[in-house]
Amino acid sequence: MEFFCYHRDRPGSVPLRNELLEEHWSYMDQYAKGMIARGPTLTGDGETPTGSVHIVDVPDPAAARAFALEEPGYQAGVYRDVLLRRWRNLLGRTMWDYPGGRTGGNRYLVLGLGTGHAADLAVPRDRDELIAYGPLLSDNGTAWLGTAALVRAPDPDSARAVLAPGRYADIEVHSWQFGGRPS
Repeated sequence: MEFFCYHRDRPGSVPLRNELLEEHWSYMDQYAKGMIARGPTLTGDGETPTGSVHIVDVPDPAAARAFALEEPGYQAGVYRDVLLRRWRNLLGRTMWDYPGGRTGGNRYLVLGLGTGHAADLAVPRDRDELIAYGPLLSDNGTAWLGTAALVRAPDPDSARAVLAPGRYADIEVHSWQFGGRPS
């Protein structure tokens, strides 16, 4: 089962985050086989981390909760909260298979928090700029709760346009970059 996990940093936690970076990477190494995408969200200038995105395939909702809550930064208080939702990989690939590569252009997390009837269940026409894309779902996969996308776009407004306007209670756009150990 695929899950979308977004840990949001607590204000002032960057020094602790940096101190735990190797522990974080070592923890994530345990999930490498199931990792679909990962990386930090950043301030608008791209300099300071604001959160951490992981899309991972694990056996069940209990394993997803353990993945999110046992992460070293979460345990140490780096994060103020975590959003954990079942997710469906509509592109059928990992971020490492993205034809645009790890660098070049602006990258964003676009998070549409749903309300009412499901929206954006089909992959947008311009899929070349999509790194990851899929619906956010309830644990049992039956209720649509929103949509999450990792996208390359010229600016935040262009990134936001990946989702249908007026169909969400809120749409968040965060600068994002490919994560993991430096190669």
